[in-house]
Amino acid sequence: MIPIKRNTEPRSKLWWLRLFLILAAAMACLQAYQGVPATRLTQWICSKSATPAILVDGTSAVPDHAESPAAEPSTNAAALVPQPDSAGIARITSLLLTKSHYLQHQIDDEISSKFFDQYLDALDPLHLIFLQTDVKEFEPYRYRLDDLILRRGDTTPAYVIFNRMRVRFAQQVTFVNQLLKTEKFDFTGNERYLYNRRTAPRPKDLEDAKKLWRERVRYEFLQEILNKEKPDEIVKIIERRYTRMQRFLDEYDSGDVFQIYLTALTHAYDPHSDYMGAAQLENFAIGMKLSLFGIGALLKSEDGYCKIVQLVPGGPAEKSKKLKPNDRIIAVAQENQETVDVVDMKLAKVVEMIRGTKGTKVRLTIIPADASDPSTRRVVTLVRDEVKLEEQEAKAKIVELPDRHEMRLGIIDLPSFYSEMPTAEKSVGLKSTTADVARLLHKLNQEKISGLILDLRRNGGGALEEAIDLTGLFIKKGPVVQIKSYDGSISEGEDRDPSVLYDGPMIVLTSHFSASASEILAGALQDYGRAVIVGDSSTFGKGTVQQLIQLEPYMRQFGFDSTNNPGALKLTIRKFYRANGASTQLDGVKPDVCLPSPSDYAEIGESSLPNALPWDTVPSASFQPVNMVQAYLPELKKLSDERLATDPDFIYLRAEIERVKKALADKTISLNEAQRWKEKQEADARQQTRKKELLARPAPDQKVYELTLKQADLPGLPPPLAQTNDLIASVNKNLTSDSDSETKSEDDSMPVVDATMAETERILIDLITLSAKSK
Repeated sequence: MIPIKRNTEPRSKLWWLRLFLILAAAMACLQAYQGVPATRLTQWICSKSATPAILVDGTSAVPDHAESPAAEPSTNAAALVPQPDSAGIARITSLLLTKSHYLQHQIDDEISSKFFDQYLDALDPLHLIFLQTDVKEFEPYRYRLDDLILRRGDTTPAYVIFNRMRVRFAQQVTFVNQLLKTEKFDFTGNERYLYNRRTAPRPKDLEDAKKLWRERVRYEFLQEILNKEKPDEIVKIIERRYTRMQRFLDEYDSGDVFQIYLTALTHAYDPHSDYMGAAQLENFAIGMKLSLFGIGALLKSEDGYCKIVQLVPGGPAEKSKKLKPNDRIIAVAQENQETVDVVDMKLAKVVEMIRGTKGTKVRLTIIPADASDPSTRRVVTLVRDEVKLEEQEAKAKIVELPDRHEMRLGIIDLPSFYSEMPTAEKSVGLKSTTADVARLLHKLNQEKISGLILDLRRNGGGALEEAIDLTGLFIKKGPVVQIKSYDGSISEGEDRDPSVLYDGPMIVLTSHFSASASEILAGALQDYGRAVIVGDSSTFGKGTVQQLIQLEPYMRQFGFDSTNNPGALKLTIRKFYRANGASTQLDGVKPDVCLPSPSDYAEIGESSLPNALPWDTVPSASFQPVNMVQAYLPELKKLSDERLATDPDFIYLRAEIERVKKALADKTISLNEAQRWKEKQEADARQQTRKKELLARPAPDQKVYELTLKQADLPGLPPPLAQTNDLIASVNKNLTSDSDSETKSEDDSMPVVDATMAETERILIDLITLSAKSK
């Protein structure tokens, strides 16, 4: 185990990506890093790096257990078996898990049972593939997987189960194709489709499975009707979809299955430990280049859809303002080429279609995350470009308020905690988050801001040392974070610099996507009473440290032959704690002033992940709070609540939240066509009313000056941003055009309103006023 030192703190996956884009260096043998939890089905669209897709959608074939699988429809693919070197890799992985993971837990029957369930759910998350009789047949493996992998490195169960799934998938394809040829679906009844079957029982037998498959096809058919497709075309769309699903499943090789299997093992310990096979490591290394070309988005496969997890700051997708997290991509088209349906397509294939040469265009058909009806479509065209690190740096803006005697508010947008690694060629003048923010703060101080907002809403973490040093810009000195190892030893990361760069009124703005290092900074400033925390009901809640361990040296050390790269293991090795002793794990950081957010009701954050480590505490570190905000918190909450009660943006937001809550609680959707058309028309009417209300608003009576790091070093301020809202103007034009088509045009978008930031600015004004009265 490598001890953590001040210059070798855990780094985030996103941090490593950005750092290596500068250095173009190879991955180190052992690199500790910290950051946003990596989903096993994610992939950077702007590069070739990331995890290969492993999740097969729940619409897979299941034959009756009473019948021999060999008698079922052929998958046109040979049965997969373990690779020659898989035994050695499996044994080394199990050894490192038992010896180096934070839990220090042997791979015993308890882990074996979790391992078994994790693997089945990785293959069949919606419980539509395997019959209950299948699971009963596999049940003897439940408490034997530990013995098999520890003693012999035997991964045979992985292939037995996977091969069964692939055969059964072929049967579902046959069933669906026959169903589409013979049945005329009726959508006049009151049936409802359960689209979220994660906790539902698996089908009992073949007849039970066929009922589920039929309802799934009815649901898909109605979705296309609502998208105004003709019946004959709908049949072709669904047939192609299932055929393509089978083709991609047949493309899985032994290495893909091996990765799924060992990842299921690591996830039995915690959701952030992973096994990365040779192909994934190779792709990850390819992505560590000086430039990335694509749209700049992190995607994952979820229930058959390609879902946007995160937009890379400064990338084409983020710049366009047309895409956002949780949007689902359902079709992709190259410039001047036909659109290709990507529902249930293997994630790696979707990524390959979206990547491309700089300057070329790609068209994405999406289901917007905020769509009230899942049949809503929108087409977005993006120009592939280089994702430049300069646009991912910290940046600032000054909001000048004429109605408050030219009061100026400073806002710093920090997308990550980046830090450049020293090399033999360069050891001074390294890129640093703290140094960049210090430059911006120096400029904001020169321009005499009255208060500061540090926006961490999209900050997934990064370099721990930067989080510590950045906190030090706002406090004199003291412990910022505590770090606990598996043996119970606790070390402190502290700020030793007594200087303070900014001591005025301050707010830290967070969301459910603020993770890891962001939570350390927010928690520290809350513990010290230095800043008011505003945002979602909590941050992400990731308070663990992972370490990336290359397996090749261990293979040689223990005498295992491997002609190929055996991959790497990412292990959770430590936990973070705030200065007051509370863990940031699971619960995250709670805000002082909570603002309404749809994210509060979605499955986002550490608490939604299986086998997440628990929240706990350690003794408080010795530190001296400054208590600059505690006295004002009750009044700040009261004033904010009064505004939110009448603010039109939050009234609209609360209504949308109630609709989201209802849909999430129901987990079903109507299969009555008339009802769905009615719901769709009501949703469209709400959208139009909202657009008209936004367009009727007067231009804001304020000046906004944007500051990059280059501008921070120049005298004076750049010209203020123009008040004309190009997006609102485009929407105004679109309101007068034909809007009958359900496939939204690029301009048919809701005007961008950052209600959360607007209210945060008002809270900061209140804090400035209360602080001035107190002084």
